Amino acid sequence: MIGTRCRVVALAFAAVVLSMAADASGADRQIRPFIGFTFAGDTTFVPNISEGAGKVHATFGVSAAVLGDVFGVEVDFAHTPGFFQTGDANDLILSSSVTTLTGNIVIGPPKHRMEYVLRPYLLAGGGIMRVKAVDYFNVYPEVSQVKPAMDLGAGVVGFITNSVGVLWEVRRFQTLGGGGESGISFGAESVSFWRATMAVAIRY
Repeated sequence: MIGTRCRVVALAFAAVVLSMAADASGADRQIRPFIGFTFAGDTTFVPNISEGAGKVHATFGVSAAVLGDVFGVEVDFAHTPGFFQTGDANDLILSSSVTTLTGNIVIGPPKHRMEYVLRPYLLAGGGIMRVKAVDYFNVYPEVSQVKPAMDLGAGVVGFITNSVGVLWEVRRFQTLGGGGESGISFGAESVSFWRATMAVAIRY
């Protein structure tokens, strides 16, 4: 099932990339460093004994996008330290983090009609999620897993100048399958959360 999904995503990416390559001169290339927060997280990993995943956590990262008139592609990287931690004095988790790397297909209204207004868009794709956690007393095995994941979301971008703009976005991240002890895993454990960010969009 997961293999079929991966093939479908790969074929969709290939189709979009080929269609954009035919008109590379008109592509809008952007780098987007961002900051934000995760919220409404949920996980079946044992280190979530303090229910830290459901708390709000600061996150940061960067994405790179190549956008055509309607379709585009994007690569997104983000890191969220302290994902399993609550910040309370009695928190049992010593250190933890969630890191995501995803490739996405982007779709929005025709760019030539939205040049001077806020342009909304939708995106969806997949990639990997790295999950790490260590508790104070080593009661539970250290968690260090890389899991297949998917994301989907929506956002809006507007340009202040021809080269610099501002972007607001919300995404949902979800692991696929589950896991073993380490490496890329497909077992029972899962992680999901929402992410809200604000970015500077820089055309190059």
